Amino acid sequence: MSQIRPVSDLRNSFADISRAVHETGEPMILTKNGYGDMVVLSYAEYRRIQHELSVVAELKEAEWESRTTEKRYTHAEVMDSLRARVRGAKRADDV
Repeated sequence: MSQIRPVSDLRNSFADISRAVHETGEPMILTKNGYGDMVVLSYAEYRRIQHELSVVAELKEAEWESRTTEKRYTHAEVMDSLRARVRGAKRADDV
């Protein structure tokens, strides 16, 4: 569960806030005049959320494409494409 603290704590207790968001992995909600003003979270958590959002966006796009086109791929076509992409990524890592 997210902690809620006044935004002034960001200035006065930055180290405590930083430690809390890194240890718990939970965002911290900062309030101004009793209302939510901003959210602080660790960079790792931010990246995880961004990754999840990109996966969801790609799934929605695939869903939309499946409804709007008749093009279908066989299992073999998909696996061949994935293998080619993996091989290409490995070659790029070797450079």
